Amino acid sequence: MPIATRAFAATASDQPLSPYSFERRDPGPDDVAIAIKYSGVCHSDLHIAKNDLGGTRYPIVPGHEIAGVVTAVGANVTRFKEGDRVGVGCMVDSCRTCPACVEGEEQYCVPGMTQTYGSPDPKGAPVGQTITQGGYSDAIVVDQNYVLRIPDSLPLDAAAPLLCAGITTWSPLREWKVGPGSKVAVIGLGGLGHMAVKLAAALGAEVTVLSTSDRKKADAERMGAKYFLINSDKDAMKAAAEKFDLIINTVSATHEIASHVQLLARDGTMVMLGLTTEGLPVFALPLLRRRRRIAGSLIGGIRETQEMLDFCAEHGIACDIELIAPDRINEAYERMEKSDVRYRFVLDMEKLAA
Repeated sequence: MPIATRAFAATASDQPLSPYSFERRDPGPDDVAIAIKYSGVCHSDLHIAKNDLGGTRYPIVPGHEIAGVVTAVGANVTRFKEGDRVGVGCMVDSCRTCPACVEGEEQYCVPGMTQTYGSPDPKGAPVGQTITQGGYSDAIVVDQNYVLRIPDSLPLDAAAPLLCAGITTWSPLREWKVGPGSKVAVIGLGGLGHMAVKLAAALGAEVTVLSTSDRKKADAERMGAKYFLINSDKDAMKAAAEKFDLIINTVSATHEIASHVQLLARDGTMVMLGLTTEGLPVFALPLLRRRRRIAGSLIGGIRETQEMLDFCAEHGIACDIELIAPDRINEAYERMEKSDVRYRFVLDMEKLAA
C-alpha cells in the first residue's frame, strides 16, 4: 500500500515552507522503504524552493541529505534488510545504460539523473505526471541501487549532510588525486567548505582556507587547515601566488575569482562547487600563462559516495551540525542566506508535529 507521508513543502517562490501531506509509492520488488530520521539542509534546497534557477514545480519537498532506517524491503532486494542504517543523496535513479551510468558516474547520466526531489518520477503514477519529493519528510521509498549504507560508527544526524556536502567535496579531491604533498586551498568555510577541509586534511594534504574574515580561523584549524588566508589582504594573496595544486571553490554567491586564479600553480585547477546563478568573470591570460584550469564537479556516483562514507567512518569524520526541529526550516533558510550556520542545519524528522 502507498505510504502516508508528512513533510514540509514549498508551495510558491514567495511563500514560507509549510506542513504538507502526500503518499509515497507502494514499495516494489526492488525498493527500500526508509523511515527518515534526519535530513540535512543544503543551500541548493533554498535555490529550488525560491525558484532561483527557474522551473520549480510546486508543491516541492526539498531535501537530499537523508539518513534513516530501513522499514521494509522488496522481494528482489539483497543489499539491505529491515533495521539497516541507510542514506539517500541527491539522486534516486538514472538511465543505467549510458556510458556515465555504466562507469559508475550516475550523476552525469546523459539523459539526466532522477534527482531526489523535483524530477519527473519514473515510478510515479501516473508516469510522467508526478515529481520526486525529498527528505524534509518522515518516509521515502528508493530503489536499492541508489541507497547507501551508513557505517555504525557514524552518528546518523551528522552523517546526513555527507550525502551531499561530503560527496560533493570528496569527488573532486579524488578526481584530482589529492594526497600527501598536495597543497589544497578551500574558498569559503560553510557546509561544503568545512567538509573539504576535513577530507583533504585526512587525505594528507596541506590545507589553506581562504575567507573574507578571520572569524572562522579557529574552526578551520580545528578541522585540519594549516593556514588561513584573508582574500582581501593583497599582500597575503600576493605571497600565496602559484602555491596551490587544487582550489576547491565552495561559494554559492557571485564573487570575484580572477585574483584567486593567480594562486594556482602551473597545471593547477580551481574546481567550482557552489551553485551560483550569475556569471563569474575570469580572464584568459592567467590561465594560459600557467596552463591552469577552471573546472566543475557534481556530487559523485553511488560507488564513490559509499567509498566516502566508509572513509569518514574510518577517520572519524562527520559534519558539524546544528540540529533543529522541522518547523524551524524557514528560520534556517533566513539564517543560511546570512551564512549564519556552523556548518550545516539538519532537520530532526522525529520532531515532525503530528
